[in-house]
Amino acid sequence: MLSTESLKRIDREIAKYPLDQKQSAVMSALAIAQEEKGWLANETMNFVAEYLGMPPIAVYEVATFYNMYNLEPVGEYKITVCTNLPCALSGSNDTAAYLKQKLEIGFNQTTPDGKFTLKEGECFGACGDAPVLLVNNKRMCSFMSNEMIDKLLKELDK
Repeated sequence: MLSTESLKRIDREIAKYPLDQKQSAVMSALAIAQEEKGWLANETMNFVAEYLGMPPIAVYEVATFYNMYNLEPVGEYKITVCTNLPCALSGSNDTAAYLKQKLEIGFNQTTPDGKFTLKEGECFGACGDAPVLLVNNKRMCSFMSNEMIDKLLKELDK
């Protein structure tokens, strides 16, 4: 189900916890599985559950609680806009509207070419940097004006 390299990475995460607590590595294991597969299909989550010796429902609970996990295929670039209240008060709703217009999609949609998926997110812990975007759960972009969004999209669309 997962490559040998991904399993080795998961094993390194498991080793950080007491022997009887390997389920504590569930978030890392899901992130590693998603990195390899692109998203978390039920079969992938079931595999992670079995590998960690935990009930599948416990893995589903984690995967559905956090928006960093993709429960369906997403574009090459998943752009998540923080729309929590502090960011909304600092312009994130306008940022989201601009992205929707530029990409011609709404939240939870992917551009026809499969390049971009637009998501709405909760607090990223960077309220003072609003509006804030997160690209592929790894790259945070702060103070996103329309010009900066244009520049980011051009960079990603290469």
